[in-house]
Parts: sequence; structure tokens; C-alpha cells
Amino acid sequence: QVQLVESGGGMVQAGDSLRLSCAASGRTVINTVMGWFRQAPGKAREFVAAISGHDTVPDLVDSLKDRFAISRDNAKNTIFLQMNRLEPGDTAVYYCAAEYTNFLRRSADRYTYWGQGTQVTVSS
Repeated sequence: QVQLVESGGGMVQAGDSLRLSCAASGRTVINTVMGWFRQAPGKAREFVAAISGHDTVPDLVDSLKDRFAISRDNAKNTIFLQMNRLEPGDTAVYYCAAEYTNFLRRSADRYTYWGQGTQVTVSS
């Protein structure tokens, strides 16, 4: 089993930055793809970014590439989501996910392990 714990969310103003962290425990996650999803009230959960294990190749949705970045510290079993120039539309619960695979994936139903989520609220 893998436990994922997100942190770093909060309430900020438009234009601010936040850095989310997701720490994994229970099993080594170096051979997992780990990702970030978000879910706004009344909306479906959507893919934000993912990163592969050994070679840390990132994948981000095109609409967020100029503001968000995903990174990974395998020594600490942790991934990060750096979010810059935040907008009110980024308001959501952000979830971390992991799957034992070498292939990047964007579909939520392709991930087995999930964190509890961290709230990000951006005011205008």
C-alpha cells in the first residue's frame, strides 16, 4: 500500500504563487508515475500534471504550462506542483495520485493511489 499526503494549499490572491507537496509512504514510489488532479465545486476531477519515476519526465496540460510546473524528489518520495500567477479559476481541491507504471497517464481512473486533497482558494 502507498499513502499519499498533500500539503501546501491555502487561500491566496490572484497573482500569488503556491507550492504543493505530496509525500508518499508505505512503499517506494520511484517506479511510479505520480500526478496532480484538481476538482472545483460542481465540476469533474481534471488532470493537471504528471511525472514519471526514474527519469522524471513531466507532462502538463497545455493550458497550464506557462504557470505550473511539476517536479519530483525521489530521495524524499515527494512530488511538487509549483503554481505561479494563480487565478480564481485555479480554485479547487488538488489531489495527488500514484500508479505503478512507467507510462505517463492523464486519466484519473488509471491511478490506484490517492491522497486526501488540499484546498487551494484564489481570490480576485
